[in-house]
Amino acid sequence: MADEKKLPTEDDYYPLTTFEVPENVVLEAGAFQLMPNGQLAVSSRRGEIWMIDQPFAKEVKASQFKRFAHGLHEVLGLAEKDGSLFATQRGELTRIQDLDNDGRGDLFQTINDGWEINGDYHEYAFGSKFDKDGNLWVVLCLTGSFSSQVPYRGWCVRITPDGELLPTCSGIRSPGGIAADAEGNMFYTDNQGPWNGTCSLKNLIPGKFMGHPGGNTWYDITNGAIGSKPQEPESGSRFVVEADKIPEYEPPCILFPYKKMGQSASGITCDTSHGKFGPFAKQMFVGDQTNSTVMRCYLEKIKGHFQGACFPFREGFGSGTLPLEMTEQGVMFVGGTNRGWGSRGTKPFAIERLNWSGKVPFEVHEMHALPDGFELIFTEPVDPETAGNTDSYSMTTYTYIYQASYGSPEVDHTEPKITSATVSQDGKSVILKIDKLQRGHVHELHLDGVQSAKKLPLLHKEAYYTLNYIPE
Repeated sequence: MADEKKLPTEDDYYPLTTFEVPENVVLEAGAFQLMPNGQLAVSSRRGEIWMIDQPFAKEVKASQFKRFAHGLHEVLGLAEKDGSLFATQRGELTRIQDLDNDGRGDLFQTINDGWEINGDYHEYAFGSKFDKDGNLWVVLCLTGSFSSQVPYRGWCVRITPDGELLPTCSGIRSPGGIAADAEGNMFYTDNQGPWNGTCSLKNLIPGKFMGHPGGNTWYDITNGAIGSKPQEPESGSRFVVEADKIPEYEPPCILFPYKKMGQSASGITCDTSHGKFGPFAKQMFVGDQTNSTVMRCYLEKIKGHFQGACFPFREGFGSGTLPLEMTEQGVMFVGGTNRGWGSRGTKPFAIERLNWSGKVPFEVHEMHALPDGFELIFTEPVDPETAGNTDSYSMTTYTYIYQASYGSPEVDHTEPKITSATVSQDGKSVILKIDKLQRGHVHELHLDGVQSAKKLPLLHKEAYYTLNYIPE
């Protein structure tokens, strides 16, 4: 039996390599970018950019780091185009070029500085990679948690190839990262606080309102670029109730249950390595700074909106996870920092790498909403006896208050009954019939009794599905 021998761990599937950072360098990672010459650029919250030579080597030593630029302002976005590095700083988007090829930035050009800063520590600016039209997307944190004291704080803006600023979405609170999925849809993480009962993953759609009205005063300077200001949400309501009332409001795609899945959602990356990172092609990965973890997200579109499930994926990072970077080689780079916030990872900063060992973990691969339950797809065939037994599963549901005050407890709990579990002929999927789905709720599923055909338990036994819309 599986429990008589040592069960496999996360490390058996996704081993972690820690890079040796040069002595006396405080490399609180803010962003990564793989360069055309094979070097890995990594920025720091202290305003430096370093190049790491041979970042895929079995061991990465301090001697492989070289400083490319310094004197910048908290770089939380890096993107490469035609050999130039584009850095999203707190107050501007900058293009950096190494004109003499000596490995150091020579020419620094402001591409756009159309958003403002007032000095509040909270005013982070996270930048994306280039989209298919050559735009960079920037999500701008509010001034503090509650207000927006200078233009475009609490907004997402796009910077065009010509350097023009396009107001794109309002309603942002405190981003932790931004990235596109495999199809180019843009997402960011927002953090628990006012109008955000817990941390979440949100879909940035031009013209939409993301939920925090603190920055809506800046509709006055957009010249109607994304329409008129949406009506104010009602404090104390629920996300889907307000989404039904306010056409511009796009509710969170995935709510990350507070404490259970972390409490400070951060960087995002998508597995576009075509299977080189294991069985999770095209899925999204999201960091959590407090828990020093990386989560996995499965998204689907129901009634025209993205929603889906989050799963634990990997813990044990050295510092508080901030940027994530998946490369086409099927390797994920993970940066950490804990200045200003505590983290489970005890180091002040870390640069680490996740590789896939080649072994497939037994996991819930996908979780699909059905009109009367969920379909679970597994990475490996299940044992039909345990997977077909409703006692192997348990479910609770809850949501969070959509309110102006800080955060929210779990509210509106229900315990739906799982009435049947039907295993497919190939053993790769199970349909769970649920007696009363709850629209707008997280459906927290535990699969403690499910085993694989090889009699292994699931590597991670929990799934959390955010059910904003129930399919017809």
